[in-house]
Amino acid sequence: MKNVTIYSTPSCHFCHMAKDFFKEKNIAYTDYNVAADAAKRAEMVEKSGQMGVPVILIDNDMVIGFNKPKVIELLGL
Repeated sequence: MKNVTIYSTPSCHFCHMAKDFFKEKNIAYTDYNVAADAAKRAEMVEKSGQMGVPVILIDNDMVIGFNKPKVIELLGL
């Protein structure tokens, strides 16, 4: 089982798409709302170098935005 984390905001359409995809595929994930959590927002910027969401971490790999083919590849689906 892969360790999946998503940094997102409630108003982000692509964040919702990513989370819906994870739910559809029964992929457990940790969601950080960077609009409400300044510490997680700073952590996301430090890791990704930018403010755009979603930032998806799959084990040690990072996907910026909802790049579905890359997410599928990293999850081994």
